Amino acid sequence: MKKKVLLFCDPGIDDSLAIIYVLLHPDIELVGLVTSYGNVSREQTTANAAYLLSLIGREDIPVIRGAYRPFSGESNVYYPEIHGENGMGPIQPPKSFLQASTFSMGKVIDIMDEHKNELIMVDVGRSTTLAIVCNIGEERMEQIQGYYIMGGAFFVPGNVTPVAEANFYGDPVASNYIMMHAKNVTLCPLNVTKDALITETIIEEIAAVSQNPFRNLIKDIFMYYYQAYQKLIPKITGTPLHDVLTVMVVANPELLHYVYRPVSVATEGVSRGESIADFRALPHTNGNWVKIGWELNQNLFVERFKQIMISAVAMN
Repeated sequence: MKKKVLLFCDPGIDDSLAIIYVLLHPDIELVGLVTSYGNVSREQTTANAAYLLSLIGREDIPVIRGAYRPFSGESNVYYPEIHGENGMGPIQPPKSFLQASTFSMGKVIDIMDEHKNELIMVDVGRSTTLAIVCNIGEERMEQIQGYYIMGGAFFVPGNVTPVAEANFYGDPVASNYIMMHAKNVTLCPLNVTKDALITETIIEEIAAVSQNPFRNLIKDIFMYYYQAYQKLIPKITGTPLHDVLTVMVVANPELLHYVYRPVSVATEGVSRGESIADFRALPHTNGNWVKIGWELNQNLFVERFKQIMISAVAMN
């Protein structure tokens, strides 16, 4: 049976590659994309998502408008040097997609009610929208099969501040709420996603498959991302695909080694966005325990990534 995934995202190059991966995976059914502010504005992430769906003829998948700013009401900070002005590097989706048909958040309720215990929620963007959904009602949330979240950093440097990862930093109040209340959470922090490296050579192999409906953009957006990372980390040999790893773990949990701990997120001051796990010998048992990705099997990650991005395309 296919895994039914509702994907919360803010495309964004890494998000775009994650969407492509999910669309191509034969064992995953994408039941909706929930877009929000993050790498670029909500309006642009929504247009980017609709554009990607159009390339593979999947306009039947609903695109749902999520949050447009964090709970704090602060002004959004975007990163054009990483993702480009419109979120997809050098690729400019036609402006017509800014008026693409979309749904309000009420559609999330419909999807939850339709799929009940089969639904998996994956969040690779800011936590605001998922936190809103978590407030819908305890009974509905208990029917969610599991949550897969890209966020946090444990005992490794952050990528926005010395201690904070971008998604948790973007809305730490929302991230903390999810860590405290959502059940069956699998967290993919920078600990593992920083090692999820894909090289230019692998991307060239993928882009060379003639049946690939994304072949005209995948190499261009990857190279934009790679060049941005080379400026940040000059000796890096590939690009870490944080969001791609998170969606991959849904169908490939064996990619990671895990630890189980209560997690909280600092909401203020110089530690804002810092993810904190209770590693005491006897952590507070009344905390909400989170399954934390701790180590990545990098070779298996590359193998499984290529398997879907090349083999699955060739079979379609």
